[in-house]
Amino acid sequence: MRRQKDILAKLITLEMGKLIAQSYGEIALSANIVDYYADNAETFLEDQRLEPEYGEAYIKSAPIGVLLGVEPWNFPFYQVARFAAPNIMAGNVVLVKHASNVPQCALAIHWLFEEAGVPEGVYTNLFLSGSRIDEVVADDRIKGVSLTGSEAAGTSIAAAAGKALKKSVLELGGSDAFIVLADADIDQSVDWAVIGRMNNTGQYCVAAKRIIVVEEVADEFLAKFKAKLSGLKVGDPMDNETQLGPLSSEGAVINLIEQVQLSVSAGAKVMLGGKLIDRQGAFIEATILGDIKPGMAAYHEELFGPVAAFYRVKDEQAAIDLANDSPFGLVGSIFTSDIEKGKRLAEQIDTGMVFINHPTWTQADLPFGGTKGSGYGRELSSLGVQEFVNKKLIRVSALSDPF
Repeated sequence: MRRQKDILAKLITLEMGKLIAQSYGEIALSANIVDYYADNAETFLEDQRLEPEYGEAYIKSAPIGVLLGVEPWNFPFYQVARFAAPNIMAGNVVLVKHASNVPQCALAIHWLFEEAGVPEGVYTNLFLSGSRIDEVVADDRIKGVSLTGSEAAGTSIAAAAGKALKKSVLELGGSDAFIVLADADIDQSVDWAVIGRMNNTGQYCVAAKRIIVVEEVADEFLAKFKAKLSGLKVGDPMDNETQLGPLSSEGAVINLIEQVQLSVSAGAKVMLGGKLIDRQGAFIEATILGDIKPGMAAYHEELFGPVAAFYRVKDEQAAIDLANDSPFGLVGSIFTSDIEKGKRLAEQIDTGMVFINHPTWTQADLPFGGTKGSGYGRELSSLGVQEFVNKKLIRVSALSDPF
């Protein structure tokens, strides 16, 4: 992957529009994940010795067989790496149904495994329509399924897996809270908010979608946030100078604009942007929505693009309450100069992950996953290699041991 990074990064940008510098970053991250499991999986999966009252016992981690991965387009190499690497190292083999709009990336990944000398059948790419996934899940040879995608796709996969009594792991959408407290460094918080919201043009399940700022510093934060977003350079994602690229498709733009318009018609206020950009391609302005209330599309739905929902709240408790008032539970961020307070508040947020003084990030040694409508199970870290293994108890007793 590292040797072919120029070809692979350009494929990502060509097929789904990611800024080219971020595409290079995705290839580097994906390679790191593969290295991480090659170096650590044996330790993660070693026998776990128990101490029963009589005899001896241990737990052995054993592969369960053939797994199906259903992966999205927004991180076409990273998403596959975090599914395939740990599960292959655990001794399973994987079939991957990639998103239909990144077919060249899908082929490239298959080719990478072949070039690396991986035996045929360990990694198999499937060009398959979404309507046929249930058919694959039902096949007796499939022992587990992992999906990263929408709630609708997750519901369908979970139902198919449950019907067949098969393990599933789901990483679904998010509407992550980015909480700024009164004692936070506002300039740094704004810089991180721009990165957290605009990374991958906002097409990121763990993007900072809901910016929640306490009243005391809300005006200062908003003014600086608007200035930063309005200054982003729009352009060709292949150009290293571009800061705001296109969305992945025309359909993605239409859906996002519709969510914005529905929210505005229900009383939300456009504080910045809110329109298509008059140029060729799937471009939308960097946008901030305010005065968002329950019942609006922007309040309950995931905004998958460069649209930030801005909230001002009276105090820290109101910030936590608002953060938890979501059907999603993927991740949240808290910005504060009081780290201990940040930790206490983090424990009150109902998500799978919370970051303090940093927007959500991902790396090989940090577990990734959510709660509620954001799915279940974990990927990455030592937890990611444990999801699809049989934790087999082996017990040795002396004939004289009592029951």
